[in-house]
Amino acid sequence: MPTSARWDTIGRYVLGLIGLLALAECVTRLELVPAIYLPHASTIMVRVWFLLQDRSFLENLLATLYVWAFALAVSTFISVPLAIALGSSDIAFRIACPIIDLIRPIPSVCLIPLAVIVWGQGLFTKIFLVTYAMTWPILYNGIYGVHDVDPVTIQSARCFGLRRAAVLRHVSLPSAAPFMFTGFRVAATVGLIVLIGVELLTGLDKGIGAFILHNSVTGGQAESVFAAAAIAGFLGLAINLGLEAVDRRAFLWSRVDRYE
Repeated sequence: MPTSARWDTIGRYVLGLIGLLALAECVTRLELVPAIYLPHASTIMVRVWFLLQDRSFLENLLATLYVWAFALAVSTFISVPLAIALGSSDIAFRIACPIIDLIRPIPSVCLIPLAVIVWGQGLFTKIFLVTYAMTWPILYNGIYGVHDVDPVTIQSARCFGLRRAAVLRHVSLPSAAPFMFTGFRVAATVGLIVLIGVELLTGLDKGIGAFILHNSVTGGQAESVFAAAAIAGFLGLAINLGLEAVDRRAFLWSRVDRYE
């Protein structure tokens, strides 16, 4: 992306964020809801600044990022080889797709009771639930990315004497890579949402969600609750923008339509 276009994109994000904060400030100043329950937006932003300097909150933030990064790595390690195996075989594709379409819509939160019974209220429960949520976007996009490679391209490669493994390596995988990375991007943002939701619903271990839960039940901590939620939103935005930048740079050659 040219430098001017990149700065235009950043400018739109900044203007949008400023506009959202200004609108939120106006709405909260009306005090349709008492300020003790819905603090002013400016008060929340000040609290965000102080939370980012608070050691206790930073420990919770790092705990969330640790689980998120580990689960993303595990889900990628599981999904990519499985997607290649299922997408490169017509028989495996026909068998696997109905099963995936059946299991994929099951929300991670539905598995919380089972995970807690099996592993207890600990770190492994969070990792399992978030890995489960992250696996499906990568696997789904990867399977269809490998399977839907232009057959004419594959046949042309075979006419030049490339064996099946070479066709997979030099044709199918490069063509499917943009789709897989789209699934990776979706998984990264979905995983963060699921992780904070699991922490919030269960209070498991440390994390942003656990911090929000603790401050919401103690009372009189509405500023901290909304500030932590705002930080979670900024974190998700930063992750998405970073992965978009990687996507544009790594797959500049790709002009295919990708659906998230």
